[in-house]
Amino acid sequence: MKRIYLSIAGIIALIPLFSLQKADDWTSLLDKNLSQWENYLSYEHQLNYNGKIPVDATGNPMAPIGYNKDTRKVFSVIDDPAGPILHVSGEIYGCLFTRQEFENYHLRLQVKWGKRKYVPRLDKLRDSGILYHSIGEAGAEYWRSWMLSQEFQIMEGHMGDFWCQANSAIDIRSFPSEGSMSRVADEKQPFGTLKQGGDGFCMRSGNYESPAGEWTTLELICFKGKSLHIVNGHVVMILQNSRYITSTGQEVPMSKGKIQLQSEAAEVFYRAIQIKSLANMPKQYEHLFL
Repeated sequence: MKRIYLSIAGIIALIPLFSLQKADDWTSLLDKNLSQWENYLSYEHQLNYNGKIPVDATGNPMAPIGYNKDTRKVFSVIDDPAGPILHVSGEIYGCLFTRQEFENYHLRLQVKWGKRKYVPRLDKLRDSGILYHSIGEAGAEYWRSWMLSQEFQIMEGHMGDFWCQANSAIDIRSFPSEGSMSRVADEKQPFGTLKQGGDGFCMRSGNYESPAGEWTTLELICFKGKSLHIVNGHVVMILQNSRYITSTGQEVPMSKGKIQLQSEAAEVFYRAIQIKSLANMPKQYEHLFL
């Protein structure tokens, strides 16, 4: 009987994994307890931040708040009749990240801005982001707040931009940069490389964000190192050859990892966070990579 019980228990434990493997099944990633997420909080960054570890009043290096120590409720859930809503206060830099790693998937969610902003972005656009293929420890990049990853930027007027996080690299269909002007995504352009020490930022092809106060639907499609940034049904960026570059210059494929949602000095709300597994790149998008 004991052996039979263990076998049944093992099958039950695998049910969530099997549901993710069905191509037509969406799985919710959001519940009132944030049971599928962990968090990391870094620093309350100030205007004079220069990429170095912040110091206290006596000049000694400060430690980040760390993992799963969110006593100030930077990340919380609102119990709404239409379904749970994730509230990110933004007051401390950091991230909410999935416990599970994902590969070959379609992620969709809705996002809406709150009213509050914090130092060092009081006079800047509201900012957040989806960081995907996230690996390693948090605090790996300039702001010492996030993991090595690729960024689907969430910013006022810039939904779908791309940033390299830490030593990530990727190729994007885009116009080349020129002088102080960054790369701009365009589906008719060849793939250009984004990496640390070169072009590390690319603007979305167009602004399809919903009007202020309304929800914007974002979709991220990832399949075998390729990805698409989609805003309210519009493909705003085409990316491929996701990778990271080691200290010796070796390029390592990066197509699997955790998903992070950023806290970055702006109040933001998320809802309907769902994911499903993909067996193929959806046919309607295959031509974008040819």
